Amino acid sequence: SKAHTEIVLKELEAELIKACSSIEKVLKVSVFLSNIADYQGMNEVYKGRFGKNPPVRTTVAVAKGGVPGDSLVEMDCIAYI
Repeated sequence: SKAHTEIVLKELEAELIKACSSIEKVLKVSVFLSNIADYQGMNEVYKGRFGKNPPVRTTVAVAKGGVPGDSLVEMDCIAYI
């Protein structure tokens, strides 16, 4: 899950940059996990990316079938431009 989290955050950051924003401007993140047992690994990578004051976050484990596309982690965010 750490590797998946890293990939998702890199992709999220790239999209933010395309929108003239940045990871530092994220206000809220929603995290969807295929397995809640992956929470600790995801959280470690997440905190490392957002630093001392990470944005507000909601984390849920997806029931019945997991995250689409066989991913272990999916995220979306709200950021300002």
